[in-house]
Amino acid sequence: MDKTICELFAGVGGFRLGFDRLASGWTTNWFSQWEPGKRVQWAHDCYVEHYGDLPDINGEYHTGDDISIVDKSSIPDHSLLVGGFPCQDYSVAHTLASSKGIEGKKGVLWWQIRDILEVKRPPFCLLENVDRLLKSPASQRGRDFGVILACFSNLGYSVEWRVVNAAQYGAAQRRRRTFIFAYHKDTVYSNKMSKLSAEDIVKDKGFMVSAFPISDTENMHSTEISTDLVEVSDKFAFPFENAGYMINGKITTAKIKEREEESIKLGKILERGQVAEKYFITSDKMEKWSYLKGAKKIDRTSASGHKYVFSEGPVAFPDPWDRPGRTMLTSESTLNRSTHVVADREAGRLRLLTPVEAERLQGFDDDWTNTGMPERMRYFCMGNALVVPMITRMGRVLDKIISSEK
Repeated sequence: MDKTICELFAGVGGFRLGFDRLASGWTTNWFSQWEPGKRVQWAHDCYVEHYGDLPDINGEYHTGDDISIVDKSSIPDHSLLVGGFPCQDYSVAHTLASSKGIEGKKGVLWWQIRDILEVKRPPFCLLENVDRLLKSPASQRGRDFGVILACFSNLGYSVEWRVVNAAQYGAAQRRRRTFIFAYHKDTVYSNKMSKLSAEDIVKDKGFMVSAFPISDTENMHSTEISTDLVEVSDKFAFPFENAGYMINGKITTAKIKEREEESIKLGKILERGQVAEKYFITSDKMEKWSYLKGAKKIDRTSASGHKYVFSEGPVAFPDPWDRPGRTMLTSESTLNRSTHVVADREAGRLRLLTPVEAERLQGFDDDWTNTGMPERMRYFCMGNALVVPMITRMGRVLDKIISSEK
């Protein structure tokens, strides 16, 4: 089987970089990156700067277009579909034209993935999302992930998932993300896995546990999901744990304990030598930073008139050198509670992370985003990115799987 990749919601190329580092023959033959509302598509331009643009099977270039208007049949065939798709509302409804049809609410990008799976039927799929995907929405916990699993099942795919804290597996950031691995029933791998129990797959022999070893499991439980997506959207709720497996609509989930590996400490990614003065916190801003990072209790009144106390605990200020960094958000570098603040290695004064340090926190090469985009966008792109070494880990397992395919 050819090692070809289609990369959706590609950002600045984290999936591709992770597979490239394997040097095992993976080739990306198409990608898509479009940021709604942006006059200049900085992430797409960064991707093209590193890798060049790619035509579709008609020789046309649509990698920078809204994926919802791209003709899915024009996308080149591929053996692996990858993407870090946004976490939105996954509810569905019957279309007016057909009681069997479905449509997502406007702007929901999961349906673009589903449409590509339906048209191209790639043997394998690897996706990334936020960890709260498994518990959303709050009013019907588990529904959104249930819709995704039902879509996969209806198209003939089995699925594994894991919530992975990158710092537990050697990275420099305590970033928790849900990874979803799906494989089609026509693959050799599917035939092999269908002979194993769900417990064996989650605990010992599955894709995720091979990439991210565990130390323990508990609270294993199961359910079955309907093939009717509208019924799933309206009625399905289930307490998904941080690991699990689905085959033929039967879902098994378990709470796993990650096997901790030595992480990269924040101090190790800090630049050496003199850092530009613009990154240092000035004395007039110190009080505001201290307030944002500190514990607080604030009396508030809701829109309905209900009075309550908003409270939050303190955030380390500055961030300690001897621990991995916290989860980086797209707001990194702005004056807010989530931004990292460190004591400079040389000067000892408090400062923000530099763009290079933000790249290191995600496992990218230095100056990966230094392709002409504004500095604020460099932080934004890294806050949107994934932790590249986690992709490489999973890629090693995929190499073994692909080697057994026809």
